[in-house]
Amino acid sequence: MLEIEGLNAWYGASHVLHGVSLAVAAGEIVALVGRNGAGKTSTMRAVMGLMPRTTGTIRFDGRDLGALAAHRRFHLGLAYVPEERRIVPGLSVRENLELGLVASRGAGASRADINRAIDEIAVSFPRLKERLGQQGVTLSGGEQQMLAIARALIAKPKMILLDEPSEGIMPVLVEEMGVLFRRLRDQGITLLLVEQNVEWALNLASRAVIIDQGEVVHMSSAAALLADKAIQERYCAV
Repeated sequence: MLEIEGLNAWYGASHVLHGVSLAVAAGEIVALVGRNGAGKTSTMRAVMGLMPRTTGTIRFDGRDLGALAAHRRFHLGLAYVPEERRIVPGLSVRENLELGLVASRGAGASRADINRAIDEIAVSFPRLKERLGQQGVTLSGGEQQMLAIARALIAKPKMILLDEPSEGIMPVLVEEMGVLFRRLRDQGITLLLVEQNVEWALNLASRAVIIDQGEVVHMSSAAALLADKAIQERYCAV
């Protein structure tokens, strides 16, 4: 589904990714882990076309993304839920969801289509269903994260990149999120998961990739990394 080969990226003069290569197969969850500042978010931003300068090859669903703009990658079925969530101030939960749909379908989406899509997505997010008229920024941190995920899902993507989805969220909502991610995987949606909550991520994923100082330093099954406390301590300990 996603193939990255020899990816290099820069912020200004700073070389932040050094030949990153990894692959994510269709219908699997892969955990991308490592310390803060290791290059995890930069990898996701590069995949989405949001880095100012990159080299290397990124293929999604068999297509070379090349210099394709970020919104074009979204139209191909590649969605991104950033760490900051980016809930739009002044808009209700419903209106934030509408943004995700309009971004994927264009302004030509009918009101009936929008209402139907929101009704469908609300089934998977009962907390949001109760708050559709509430301003999105007034939700709790966990509910805002659910809204950001729902906004990505409403476009029916093939793959979602998730950056620190459990950060700052109550444990009960983290567990609900894990149930949701497994259900999405079972529905055929591919997930690349960046996480500081390493144990939680490894219990969700089938495979794990560790990045350190902008380089991939370890790949294994998630179960193998979960059992290898020495590697976790070396590369993932905060």
